[in-house]
Amino acid sequence: MAKAAKGTKDKVEKVMHEFKDGTLKSGGSGKTVKSRKQAIAIGLSEAREAGEKVPAKKKK
Repeated sequence: MAKAAKGTKDKVEKVMHEFKDGTLKSGGSGKTVKSRKQAIAIGLSEAREAGEKVPAKKKK
């Protein structure tokens, strides 16, 4: 399994702090995120957009 870059870990950490504070908003609708899994997905998505090394999405 691929290791995540430090930048990726920092992004996810920042997003999780926002999630715990209740200030993390989802994309288009702007609603507050209530799911831990959704918060992590947002963090990984932001890291991908920033060009960080992120493990591949899990295949079903």
